[in-house]
Amino acid sequence: MNFEQARFNMVEQQVRPWQVLDNRVLDLLASVPREIFVPEKFRNLAFADTRIPLEHGQCMMPPREEGRMLQALAVGADDKVLEIGTGTGYTTALLAHLADKVYSVDIFPEFIERAGQLLSAQGLDNIELEVADAASGWQHQAPYDAIAVTGSLFRIPEPMYKHLRVGGRLFCIIGEAPAMTAVLVTRIGENDWREETLFETQLPALLNAARPSEFRF
Repeated sequence: MNFEQARFNMVEQQVRPWQVLDNRVLDLLASVPREIFVPEKFRNLAFADTRIPLEHGQCMMPPREEGRMLQALAVGADDKVLEIGTGTGYTTALLAHLADKVYSVDIFPEFIERAGQLLSAQGLDNIELEVADAASGWQHQAPYDAIAVTGSLFRIPEPMYKHLRVGGRLFCIIGEAPAMTAVLVTRIGENDWREETLFETQLPALLNAARPSEFRF
């Protein structure tokens, strides 16, 4: 497979037509080698418009959704970013190219170990990886300029709102299958947040994601 041509086709045929028009994002998706972050047995699907299965029932988002996420987060060169759900490390790499510092947390040690190897091989040295359960948030380096949650949540935990600095952005996918929605939350004041719906999708829930309390008569 001609990986360079396949990445170009992915950007031009999938990502750009899906309202991703930020040239920084498009250039990044065209240059970062997505194929090395995809499990070897699925490498032929590295540039396909599909969710790629991972261990523990997790998956990689389709490229067009990754593009929309990056565009919505609008990560700047001086930004401090939190990623909840390291997975293969691909999104971590994309964020690291845009941000000053990325803190990425995953509950599965083997994901962190493998991602660490791949990210180091790419020469990315502005990333800190940690094995932890961050389904309810990750206070350690807060406040953050941007938070990317790469597994779904039934609802956004209250602490995550407060992890953002004023002007900070949070991307996550909320709800339950088959009705899940990608949203962008922006902190616009000390006690004010704005929520924008981006697109409908489906994604496995973060392990230990809190379910809403059920109403009972």
